[in-house]
Amino acid sequence: MSKLKKDKTPAPKADPELEGEAVEGAAGEGVKKKLPLKLLIAGGAGALVVLGGGGVAAVLMMGGGKAEAHKAHKKPPAKKDGDKKDAGPNPISQGPDGVVFYTMPDMVVNIQSTDGRPTYLKLKLAFEMADEDSAEAISPNQLRLNDMFQSFLRELRPDDLAGSEGSYQLRQEIQRRVNLVIAPSKVNAVLVQEMLVQ
Repeated sequence: MSKLKKDKTPAPKADPELEGEAVEGAAGEGVKKKLPLKLLIAGGAGALVVLGGGGVAAVLMMGGGKAEAHKAHKKPPAKKDGDKKDAGPNPISQGPDGVVFYTMPDMVVNIQSTDGRPTYLKLKLAFEMADEDSAEAISPNQLRLNDMFQSFLRELRPDDLAGSEGSYQLRQEIQRRVNLVIAPSKVNAVLVQEMLVQ
């Protein structure tokens, strides 16, 4: 029986494309190879993309993308359960006996004073209307109504608003002017929810 002699031939050089694989030499010995530079760069770039994308996602989830989140948020449907709502996306609410209320946003106006001191009027109004179709005629005319309120209310004096007669005349004048703007729709009554002269 003869003993097999070990072959003293050097192991073949590793192919850079075969990373980490064992290469069989002539004697059957496994030789480990180093990772090639191209693979390290590609792996690092891939890790950077994954981590960067995760960082962007984290910022957006934590509130960094409020503008995009706001665009995606849809406004809720209007409630028709008779509850009063503050002025918001849909200020229309149902009232008793089938009437509809349209709540205007709060208004603050600088009014005339006899002594020259700055005097302000804060006014919160709601309009009583016969049906929802009439109430929906107000929204497209909101800019005209705001302009009308500013020009009309700025000419008032604190004496014009004094007492129940002043409040009654203010409501009648506002109703007349609103009906001119939203015609053929009609406001049946103007409700003063808050009136503060300071």
